[in-house]
This record gives sequence, C-alpha cells and structure tokens, in this order.
Amino acid sequence: MNAPDISRYKTPITIVLIILISLLALWIRLIPEPAIVSDAGVNLLGNDPWYNLRQIEATAANFPGYAWYDPMSLYPSGMPIYWGPLFIQIIAFIGILAGASTRPELMYIASLVPPLMAVAMVPTMYFLGKSLTDRKTGLIASLFIAVVSGQYLYRSLFGFVDHHIAEVLFSTLFCLLYVLALKFTAGRRIDPKDPETFKKPVIFGFIAGIAYVLGLMVMPTIVLFALIVAAFTLVQFIWDFYRETPSEYLLLINGVAFGTAIIGTLLFGLKHDALSLSRYSIVHVYAYLALILASGILYAFSRYLSGKQKALFPLSVIVTAAVGSLALFLVSPDIFQTLIGGVFQFFGEQAETLTVQEARPWELASAWTTFQFGLLLMAGGIGVVLYKNFRNEHPDHIFVLVWSLVILFSTIRHVRYEYYLAVNIALLGALFIAYLLDLARDDIAALFSGRPAEQEVSQPQKKKKKAAPPPVKPRVKNPLTLAIAAGGVILGVLFITSSFSTSVGIADSVGGGIDADWMEALRWMEANTPDPGVDYYGIFERGTYQYPEQSYGVISWWDYGHWITFVAGRIPTANPFQSGVSGPDGAAAFFIRSSEAESSAELTRLNARYIITDFPMDDAINGKFWAMATWYNTTLGGAPYSTYMISADAASGQSEVVGLHTAAYFQTMVARLHNFDGSMVEPAEVYYIEYSDETAAGTPVPVITNVRVLPTEEAWAAVAAYNAHASSGTHAGVFSPLLINPVEKVPALHHYRLVHESPTSVLSGEKPNIQYVKVFEFVPGATIPGDGIIEVDVVTNTGRTFTYRQESENGMFVVPYATSGSSYNVMTIGPYRITGTGVTIEVPESAVMQGLVIA
Repeated sequence: MNAPDISRYKTPITIVLIILISLLALWIRLIPEPAIVSDAGVNLLGNDPWYNLRQIEATAANFPGYAWYDPMSLYPSGMPIYWGPLFIQIIAFIGILAGASTRPELMYIASLVPPLMAVAMVPTMYFLGKSLTDRKTGLIASLFIAVVSGQYLYRSLFGFVDHHIAEVLFSTLFCLLYVLALKFTAGRRIDPKDPETFKKPVIFGFIAGIAYVLGLMVMPTIVLFALIVAAFTLVQFIWDFYRETPSEYLLLINGVAFGTAIIGTLLFGLKHDALSLSRYSIVHVYAYLALILASGILYAFSRYLSGKQKALFPLSVIVTAAVGSLALFLVSPDIFQTLIGGVFQFFGEQAETLTVQEARPWELASAWTTFQFGLLLMAGGIGVVLYKNFRNEHPDHIFVLVWSLVILFSTIRHVRYEYYLAVNIALLGALFIAYLLDLARDDIAALFSGRPAEQEVSQPQKKKKKAAPPPVKPRVKNPLTLAIAAGGVILGVLFITSSFSTSVGIADSVGGGIDADWMEALRWMEANTPDPGVDYYGIFERGTYQYPEQSYGVISWWDYGHWITFVAGRIPTANPFQSGVSGPDGAAAFFIRSSEAESSAELTRLNARYIITDFPMDDAINGKFWAMATWYNTTLGGAPYSTYMISADAASGQSEVVGLHTAAYFQTMVARLHNFDGSMVEPAEVYYIEYSDETAAGTPVPVITNVRVLPTEEAWAAVAAYNAHASSGTHAGVFSPLLINPVEKVPALHHYRLVHESPTSVLSGEKPNIQYVKVFEFVPGATIPGDGIIEVDVVTNTGRTFTYRQESENGMFVVPYATSGSSYNVMTIGPYRITGTGVTIEVPESAVMQGLVIA
C-alpha cells in the first residue's frame, strides 16, 4: 500500500503549525498575568512602561493627539518627547475600540499588546525564512522566535508596555520586504522599457519604505537599519563588480525604499530642531538622501569601471568617501558630526551609561545564559551563508549576514540590543538546520523509507511471477553528512528546549515593577500633598506652556520618576530617560553632596518641594548609591564612600569580604535623610581598622589585620598616629559596617522634615530602624535664638519614634518640625527643648512654612 501523498496538504498543515506556534508564543508571554493583575490594575514590569501608560491615557483622551512635550515630568522645564506615537496610538486605539473606560481596563489592554506583537512575529519570521530558502526554514525560524529567551522575551511579556517589541516587529517587516525586493531582482537586468523587470522590486521596495516609516514612527533609532542597508549596499556592489553581475537593482530598491522613507518622514513631520539621528530632525532626510546618492555613485563606478582592473572599484570608493567626508566637514561640520560622529556615539559608551543596566556591554557569560545553543546555530548559519555565496550569488543572504553582524556588534556594545539579536539568531539558526537537512535529504529518506539512498530502477519485463524479494536494508550513502545533519538537529532541539525552559522560568518569576512600599508611599503622596495644578491629560506646546504658580517638583533618583508621575500624579525633577540626573541641578548632585546649603540652593532653583528616598538609594554596599555617586563624579564613582576588605577569622581559618562605609558616606544628603531623618548624630564608639592594601596583601581588595572598637576621638587619634609611621602598604582608618553607625559627628539638616514613611522596616532587630521608603518636605524652617543643642521627640505615621537634635550655629537654631498645626501624620511629641537649660519652645506650622523667628 502506497503512503499517502501529503504534499497537497502542505499549505493547510503549515497554517495549522503557524497557529500552534503562535499560541505557544502567546501562552509563554501571558504567564505573568495572574501575578501582576489586581482590581487596582496591572503592576507593570520595569520603569518605562509606567510612562508609556501615562502617554496612552493622554492619547486616548485626545485621540489621535500625541504630546511631544510633557510638563508632568522633568520639572521645572518639562520633558520633550523624542520617540514616536505609533506604539502609543495603536494601544490607545485598541482601548477605545474595546471601550476601556477605567485605568485598570486600559492597563490590561495595554499589557496584552506586546504579547500580541510577539505573536505577529511568528508569521513574519516564517515568511522571512521561506523567502530566503523554503517553507522548512520558515517554520524552524518561527518556532525559534516563539521560544527564544532574553531581552526579546522580557520585552514582549504581558505587562511590559514598551515600544521595543514594536521596533523589532516593524524592523523585521522592513527586512522581509527588502529581502523580497532583492529576491526578485538580484542578478537580473532592469530594462526601463519593460515594466515586468522592475514592477516587483518597485512594489516591494515601496512597501519596505512604508514598513521603515512605520518603524520610524515608533522610534527614530530605526535609522540603524538604514545604516545596515548602506553597509550591505557597499558590500554587494563590490561583490557584484568582482563577479561581473548587474547591480542596478540595488540603486532601484534603495531609491524606491528610501525615497518613500523621505516622503514619509516629511509627511510625518520634523518634530525637533536639533541635528540628531536620535531625534525626528531633518538629518534623517539627509541620511536617506546620502544613502540614495551613494547607491547612485556606486552604480556609476560599477558601470564606468566595468572590464577594468578589479582593484580600481574599492580604491575609487575609498577615495570618494574620504573626499566626500572632508567636503561635508568643511561645508557643514554640524551635519558631519551628526552623521559620522553619531555612528561612533551610538556604538560608544560613557561611565554614566554603565550605571544603566541595559546600556552595559554584553558579556559572554550573559550571552550564553540567554541564547545558549542558539549562539552555535547562529555561527553555523553565518558559515552556511558564506559558503553558499562563494558558490552562487545570493544578495538576500548577504543582506541577512550584514544585518546580523551589525546587530551582533551593537549588542556586544550595548546589551539592550539583545532584543533585536533574537531575530538574527532565530533566522540564521533556521538557515543552518534547513541547509543540513537539505544536504542529507536523500540519506534521511533512505533511513526512514527502507530503500537505498540511490537505487537504479530497471525497465519492467514480462516474467513469471516470483516470490517477493526479501526487504532491502536501508543504505546510507553519506553517513558523515547524515551525522552532521543529526548533530544540527540535536542542537536545534537543545536550543528549543533550553530556550523554552528559560523563557517559562523568566515569565513565571517576574513580578511587578512597583513594590508595595513604593506604591503605598506614592498613593499617600497623591492624597496628601498639594495638587501641582497641571492638567494630567492635557496636550501642550513646549514653547508656549507656562507652569501654574502652585506647581512644584519632587526629587528622587531617576529610577522612580515615572512612578511619581503615573501613581502620585506629581512632577519628578528626574526620570528613567536619564533626564535631570547629572549636572549641578541633577538628582545625583543633590543626594551625594555633603553641603546642605548647596543642596537646598539646588531645590530652590528647581522649585522642588518634596524628596523621596528609599533603602537602595541609601545602600552604598549593594544598592544604587554607587550609581548616584558615579553620575555625580564619573572619575571617583563610589570609591570615597565605601570600600571592601577581607576579614579573616583566625579561629576557624575562614575569611569573607565585608563592605564598609567611610566618613564621607555619612555626610551625604541621602544618608543624612534616610538613615538619620535629618537629625544630628554623635557616635560614641567606632571601628578602628588596620589593614594591608591590595599590593601589599596580593589580594583583590585590602586585608584587615587588626580591628578595635574605640571611642570616636580616640579612634581618630589612633589613625593619625598609625599612618604617620606606617610601613609601605599598611594603613589605618575608621569605618562602619552599618548604615546607622556613623564614624564622626553628622550635623543636623535645618530645612528637611520627614512627612511620611512606608511600613516595611529594613533592619530587623536594629535600633534605630530604617523604613524602606521615606518622604521629606523641603521647608524654610523656623528660627529660634539660642545656644547649645535643641531637640524634639517625633513619632512617625508607622509609630516609630526618634529624637530630632540640632546644634546651634551663630546663636541660632533653624528647625523644620512644627509642634502644632501640621497636617501630616508625622508629629512631634511635646515642645522643643534646649538641653541642659529647661527651656522649651512651641513652633507653629506657620513659622516653619514662612521662615519666621520665634521670639
């Protein structure tokens, strides 16, 4: 009985498989949904999604209007928006269609869109793989992209409402259409008199241009794909010239695609005056014109130099590029810097950006953890593309190779581009496996059919019936080829299973972006602080908007800016776009400075009224303090504020690395606020430590040789005495392992009062304790004449008590807490008292808020 012919069912089977793979991709991405959805809405992942939700709400209220300027962030200037509206408008439109009328409903719909875009990537990858080789490649690529882990997975999970997956989708669509245009024209002469020779490349080039513009409307950094096309065009022109192949197709496709991009860019509008490729500026038009012009010049060279020495073509390209760059530099240095310098800036890095996790370089260990066997498959795919193009010309494959190498290099420089690289790993891995399967096709057929790989069939002759011959054992002609193909398939299976396991694990372990303490503190802020008077849903023009008189800013570390905007409805002075972070009026300077006068002057310039701190900001050993210190001083970073040393236990022979705080740490504003609530602290005893430095000890960090607990003054005297006569490589210092134990007197803050703290205690069992999130108010303070030390007992909203203490300066005290009239739940217990005198003073709220003198 003959086996049924399933070839006629290929299309329906393929459709079913694509649907199943799409459902698998969707299922993985919906795993976080139960953990982050509540009646209050969706606890979105990360930081930026919260701002995107803020944009979605404003766009839904003004659809299809989009705010290119937002006064609800980066106070007091407001924040210009440098990315496009398409992702936001898609979600707002879906929300309007679905009738989402409340914030929780809109949050849920928005959270679904990234997973749905990841689902759309499945058929996109299928068509991309199929266009490069065949149906088999497309199916493998679609399965790979459904399960691949890393940034691509995380940024397409339910709850990660950000534009990254939209960038991947539209850039991949562009690449698919560009590949199709190449496929229909490569190696063929284009006759202007015969529309059939250029109809398909024009159509696909035009649609590719549309896809590019859609990607541009998501994010201007899609210009990276114009760079990829430029690099491919140069490589392919050189390759075509050496092989004496027609290359006018490159000029036609680039002209149509990026001519469309120019028109689309102009229709979309130039939103920013600055010359920048990362903004919607006229430089994009210049870049696309340059790409088209370069394609024309390369085509002219290929025609003029045809039949001449092969070395003349690359030499002409180098000379022309050098002369053109010099001319551009002389005529318009600004544009030169934007186009040429922008490329180096894109691939470069700075000390500050290394504090941003997604901007750090891609490390090999991280790469393997993310993609594992996919990296081997990608390498195999690169090898296949190179091998096939040495035998035959495949411009579409060369494009994929250039595309992959540029994205790989981008990812190595900045790990954020890992979400782009997932596409290239899936595609090249599929090309590799499909090629091996094709190479061993006959042997695989022989292995599973029971027939030899190659068997001669003789003409039938009329003979008497004989007994059926015994079954023929399958004969494999090329066992090595079959083994290699089997190895490739095994790698593919390992990639699928490891990626699936990792992806499910990531999706199952993620939690919401805002923890309970921050949510509690921000909801308190929304209900208990003055409304800044800005219409949350309004759309305003940057050049004409004026803040209302009652407006003010809230300063915190930039990580929390979007939360402050979305949850509290207040205006942060810094945000996760790294705005408002650096410089003399940046958040880093405020929190790291030791001078209250300078930090207060900054708040006055910013018109900031409230300060929010949390334990990670305060933690110089394991938290975010080092990031703030690095933004404040890129050279020193966190070095002046903490150190690590090896502590050895002589009895057990065990050693461990311990983190220690220096005197400078305790003088920073963040430590004085979060650890001591702005109060003066005088340590009774401190740790005196003798140690050998790294060079002397031959270890990565210093080694402690002696530790004593001494009275403060005695300890500092011992340090001076030891260091005056210390041998080479040995030192002494005063350090503290605990946040709450300073190593010298910490003066009080005069203009900052605690107004709220979250319920979670950080230091269990320690006295005094520290709450996870604290909110302070910047106030003028009441002035009290007197000398000595003034103090007042305070009880917080959590029931924690502490004593605010301050030493007089020039016969005056300036105190931030009122003993009556305050509307906050952090209250004083009784009047102020000047210690040792019996004098008590009542301070009304009006005196604190108006800077009055208490007679």
